Amino acid sequence: MKKLKYSKTEAFVFKLWDREVSGDKISEKELEVLELWKREASKKLDKGDIQESKVKVLAGLESYFTHPAGSNMSYLRKNFYHAAAVLLIIFGLTSFFTFNFFFKPDVYVAENINHIIKLEDGSVVMLLPSSKLTVEKSFPAKTRIVDLQGDAVFKVAKSKTHPFIVRAEGFSTRVMGTVFKVMQRGKRKTVELYEGKVAVSSPGTAVSYLTPNQRWTNLGLPHTAAVAGNKTDEKSGKKISVLMTLTFSDVSFRSIMEVLHKNYGINIKYPEEIADKKITADLTGSSWDENVEALAFITGLEVQKENNTTYILKK
Repeated sequence: MKKLKYSKTEAFVFKLWDREVSGDKISEKELEVLELWKREASKKLDKGDIQESKVKVLAGLESYFTHPAGSNMSYLRKNFYHAAAVLLIIFGLTSFFTFNFFFKPDVYVAENINHIIKLEDGSVVMLLPSSKLTVEKSFPAKTRIVDLQGDAVFKVAKSKTHPFIVRAEGFSTRVMGTVFKVMQRGKRKTVELYEGKVAVSSPGTAVSYLTPNQRWTNLGLPHTAAVAGNKTDEKSGKKISVLMTLTFSDVSFRSIMEVLHKNYGINIKYPEEIADKKITADLTGSSWDENVEALAFITGLEVQKENNTTYILKK
């Protein structure tokens, strides 16, 4: 039987194996070769091919365990080490490819244009530019989970028994089957719902349940959640945004005032000594007059209204 020959290929494989184990950086050219191997190996990865590969490997090793009559122990020892080296390569590459094929998450990146991704459960994701989606090899499991950095639009395949969860940076969105958009602009996080229902959760706030044409946002502030919807203005006939709920949980009074001014144009003058006071408030009143009254009650102050957008809190 023909004996296996070693040359540059053997050295190259050992080099890659050593890099993989030690964690040293692999060159771009080496990565290209590995990627080529991965693509070629995955094209026809079935039981028949795997069995055939095993037979070829064993056949190639056979010559190392047979020796001519009269051979001595040095010959056996030499060939034993060669066989061990080949096995090391095989086991190393098997571990490497097993990890990549069966365990390493699938990572999708949209650089300059939208990237459409169809997941195994039938869900479709439109990944927006400069965004990344990570999907574990176990997907879809009992709970369908993906990780998102950046922005994406999801059209989730319906399932009453397998929730779909999008884990983003500091919050998550849970659905059974719907169409929604997740946006992340620095500290500001937003979820817009087009169809179905979703539940949005973030640390320090209660879960927010959205129905179509509603959106959730943290307004760029931790422990904060706001839900807004659209309604048609009676005079102009145009759709306008209407605040439905606004909650703060253990947030400084100063931060709340900044959020109200920046996002809703509400100005509230208040004593400086309460600026750093942490408060919890649920602003669900039908008007800003009621909401400011609620803030005044929480802080033990009186409220005086200057105009439609300016209030004064005083002792």
